[in-house]
Amino acid sequence: MRNLTMLGVLLVVLGVAGIAFDHFSYTETKPLINAGPIQVNTQEQHNFSIPLAGSIVVLIAGVVLIIAGRKST
Repeated sequence: MRNLTMLGVLLVVLGVAGIAFDHFSYTETKPLINAGPIQVNTQEQHNFSIPLAGSIVVLIAGVVLIIAGRKST
């Protein structure tokens, strides 16, 4: 079952990335007023956090899938 192993590797990578980058933020620019040559923009900062427990669960699921994929071949 090569597909299980590949899915397991993907989940391990996502789990490690979730642990390493537990939160990130980005800024979105939205137009507030657009009246001819006059433009007023506003910037909103959005924060997104990834729960540590979720990252660990994804990591463990990936390891289990890698083991299951290796045993079935």
